[in-house]
Amino acid sequence: MYPEQLTKPMRAELTSLGFEDMTSPEQVDSLIKREGVSLLVINSVCGCAAGSARPAVKLALQSSEFKPDHIATVFAGVDQAATQRAREYLLPYPPSSPSIALLKDGEVVHFIERHHIEGRNAAMIADNLIGALEEYCVAK
Repeated sequence: MYPEQLTKPMRAELTSLGFEDMTSPEQVDSLIKREGVSLLVINSVCGCAAGSARPAVKLALQSSEFKPDHIATVFAGVDQAATQRAREYLLPYPPSSPSIALLKDGEVVHFIERHHIEGRNAAMIADNLIGALEEYCVAK
């Protein structure tokens, strides 16, 4: 488990955008049961989360006129039970952190795994996510 003084600013990068910070399996279950489109970010302390994943999510949400109904995050290596529950819903994709999932009515419709994040800049990942938002979300 990582110390809170290390993870707090990493968490805040998403919660400051309105992401629900899920720390329990029950919160994850609640998200999955919601109707509509949910964006779920599995956050991480790794460099590709800081340099690409979190900035990409922010850029995509700010740039796209298409918005998910719900935005939430779990923090791998910190909120272990919540992360494990999220990963159960993301099967058959293997555990991957960071990663970005788009779910419609609880079903995964788009998934950006760590190997899609590593070595790519935030703009490239944001473009990928924007395409998925345009396909599955309503303009707002």
